[in-house]
Amino acid sequence: MKGAQVVADILKREGTDYLSAYPRNGAIEACAEADIRPIFCRQERVGVGIADGYSRIHHGRRNGVFAAQAGPGIENAFPGVAQAFAENVPLLVIAGGHALARQYARPMFRASEVFKPVTKYAALVHSAQEIPMAMRRAFHAMRSGRGGPVLLEIPDDVFEAEFRGEIDYAPVALSRSAPDPEAVKQAAKLLLAAKNPVLWAGQGVIYAEAGDRLAALAEMLPAPVVTTNPGKSAIPDSHPLSLGASTRSRSKMYTHYMRQADVVFAIGSSLTRTPFGPGMPAGKTIIHSTNEAGDINKDYRAALALVGDAALTLDAVIAEVARQKSGAGRISLPELKEEIAALKREWLGEWAPQFHSDESPLNQYRVIGELLRGLDRDNVIMTHDSGSPREQLLPFWETTKAGSYIGWGKSTQLGYGLGLAMGAKLAAPDKLCVNVMGDASFGMTGLDIETAARNNIGILTIVFNNGVMAAERKVLELSTKKFHVLDIGGNYAKVAEGLNVASIRVSKPDAIAPAIREAVRTTSAGKPFLLECIVKEGYEFSRYELEGL
Repeated sequence: MKGAQVVADILKREGTDYLSAYPRNGAIEACAEADIRPIFCRQERVGVGIADGYSRIHHGRRNGVFAAQAGPGIENAFPGVAQAFAENVPLLVIAGGHALARQYARPMFRASEVFKPVTKYAALVHSAQEIPMAMRRAFHAMRSGRGGPVLLEIPDDVFEAEFRGEIDYAPVALSRSAPDPEAVKQAAKLLLAAKNPVLWAGQGVIYAEAGDRLAALAEMLPAPVVTTNPGKSAIPDSHPLSLGASTRSRSKMYTHYMRQADVVFAIGSSLTRTPFGPGMPAGKTIIHSTNEAGDINKDYRAALALVGDAALTLDAVIAEVARQKSGAGRISLPELKEEIAALKREWLGEWAPQFHSDESPLNQYRVIGELLRGLDRDNVIMTHDSGSPREQLLPFWETTKAGSYIGWGKSTQLGYGLGLAMGAKLAAPDKLCVNVMGDASFGMTGLDIETAARNNIGILTIVFNNGVMAAERKVLELSTKKFHVLDIGGNYAKVAEGLNVASIRVSKPDAIAPAIREAVRTTSAGKPFLLECIVKEGYEFSRYELEGL
């Protein structure tokens, strides 16, 4: 057995069924021989995105894997790995490597060294005998503590080397920790004493599959729930205590309850400061729970820390709240639900004209409204690209199932959502997987819709085409007026047609709903579809400002 076959055997034991890749790597043929299906992308960072989306839908219990060739292949993958690192996504990158004898000969690219700043673990494998141990370390890194990408650089001579003896390897289990019981008691005391507690959920709740526990705690206190962008759908947005997620845009309910909150229990969140996140308003007492001790007091002062898995932490806090709670709280659960519902009705009423707009070019919110009305949200996985589509979609897309939204944006690479949607579809073939992107994003990675066509990955890509890089208007005002530097253009439906992807270009409001129905029929048959919407230049977002940010 050769080294490449050892890699494939271990991946098979770990439940790997897809290998996103491009174009030459010793593991590819060995994986195909082991019935692990290769999915060839057209650009390496999209291949990483496919592995990323796959891992997210499986909540890190099965990990996406991407393979790239030595040199230019793994060099091109760097942006995708950097994005996954920013989002704490556990995926495996198998990088081809130059011969061991050439590792230190300039200008050889040594992936295991270059990628260390954007991986949780990166190593050069020196021999076939070392592969099982290296794979064990890699999977343990992905399945313990804070998630993140890992990289193994395997030179061709290691792939080709003979492995001696039996493979000593068993699948690596998730490693979870529980918080200090004394800290749990203090957390329950703080929450029960709070006048206006708020639960703040990050994607750690999704990975821990703890949405039901989060909802139970919210109803027990009672307290409203906000989420981060990657935490969106930790509990469904349709839950009566959900206030939705926030990036630069947010719901009116989010702002109202975060403004008056005195105690914020952040669970499954790193509380990382980012230009693209909500931020924590000043003056809040923060209970911070995360599975990574290094995140505590990193950006915000924590009054109390609970280090542990989100599910185990919520179990402990629920039990302690039940033990300490006596009598009625400051507000009853029915009262809080009605208070939130009234504010939500008011907020949606303010935006109703945009959601029913007959403008042409199209109002982006009319498109989102038609999606809300036309799709079976119980069976949809939604993601977005960076920039305006994210800010327009995130506050208003109401999830009905936990884990049905892939939010991202600590780093915001244009075009990343396309790979995520493909990976999600591979992980959940019975779901309608949708990516909403802008025309600038399509320019970055749009050719990879052909990857979906070639591999029968039935995703729906929606392009908001306003012919301009809108987000940069204010910072490049003179350049835009004088030289039109931000004006871009194209007929992306025709591009899709040329890449064997069914498509429709829509410019009239009445045509949106029929186009969505046609898209659903096409994707249901296992084929991708591109819906190009000619939208207006306006980029009005649901921004309700919070003081202290």
